[in-house]
Amino acid sequence: MKYLNLTNPLPGIHRLNKVHGRPPALPEGIRIYAIGDIHGRLDLLDRLLHHIELEIRSFPIPRSIFVFLGDYIDRGPASAQTLERLIEHGRNRESIFLSGNHEEIAADSLRDPEIFAHWLRLGGVATLASYGITVKANIRAADIVGLQQRFNAVLPPAHRDFLQDLKACFSCGDFFFAHAGIRPGVHLSRQKGRDLLWIRKEFLSSQKNFGKIVVHAHSPAASVDVRANRIGIDTGAYASGRLTCLAIEGESLAVLDTATIPWSRKPPRAGVSHQGASSQMPKTASPAANMQNQKRKAGRGERARIPARPAQPIGLWPS
Repeated sequence: MKYLNLTNPLPGIHRLNKVHGRPPALPEGIRIYAIGDIHGRLDLLDRLLHHIELEIRSFPIPRSIFVFLGDYIDRGPASAQTLERLIEHGRNRESIFLSGNHEEIAADSLRDPEIFAHWLRLGGVATLASYGITVKANIRAADIVGLQQRFNAVLPPAHRDFLQDLKACFSCGDFFFAHAGIRPGVHLSRQKGRDLLWIRKEFLSSQKNFGKIVVHAHSPAASVDVRANRIGIDTGAYASGRLTCLAIEGESLAVLDTATIPWSRKPPRAGVSHQGASSQMPKTASPAANMQNQKRKAGRGERARIPARPAQPIGLWPS
C-alpha cells in the first residue's frame, strides 16, 4: 500500500507537542483532509477537491475523511454554489462539516432582523448576491426585514438544513478540529460553542498544552501557522487565492494548497452551477497586502453580539 504523499510536508512539524510521549498521530488506516476557510471561492474549492481526488487515487488509504473547518460563505462571489458543491461532496465522500462564525450568524439572521443587519456588514451582501438578491449601496433600516424575508424565501431547504446541521468540533486520534480554536484552560469536552467559532487572541497567544493538537482556521495568515499546540490553516482564500488543506495520516502531515498544486482543465462538476463565479472573481494583487486587509476587517467586525449557543455534543470518534 502507498502512503500519504509527502511532496509538501508540513513545515515546522518538529514544533508540535508530543501526545502521551509520542508525536501526534491518527489511528492506522485513516487519513484526514482538513480544509480551511473557503468564503465563497468555489473556483478554489473545485480545484482543491479535484487535486485531492487525484491524490487518493495515487496514494490509496482504507478510509479518508474530509474535515471542512467552516466559513464556507460570505465575501466571495459564489457562496450559494459553494454550499451546493459541499452538499454534493458529502453525498460521495465521508465528510465532517464544522460551523464557522459566518455560518452561525447567517443561520441566526434568518429569524432575527438585528442579526441580519450585522451579517450584511460581515460579508452577507455577497452571499445574498449569489442567491440573486441585490442589496442597494445605501441600505436603510426599513429595507432589512424585506431582505430577510426574500432570503428566507429563496434559500433552498437543503442549504437551510446544511447550515443548521453543522457541527461545532470534531476529534480524531491526537487532533482536535474547530473553526476558531478553543478556550485555554477548559477541557476539550467542555468547550463552549461561541469559543469554538469565534475565539481569537486568547487562543492564538496561548502556549498551553491542550492535550491534542488543535487544527483551526478563522485567523488568516500568509501561510500555514504551526505552533506547538495548534496548526492554523486559514490562508485567506477569498483575498489571497490560496485555499489550504492539511493532510494527516499516522504521524505524517502534508500541505496542499491552490497556490502550488498544478492547474487542471477539469470541466465543472455535473449538476453544480458555476454561474457568476468567474465573472465576479475578486482581483488578487499581492497575497501579503490582501492578508493585511483581511486582518483589518476581522479586527473591526468579528466580535458580534450574537446570542450564546451551547456547544453541540463533541464527537470523539475515533479518539
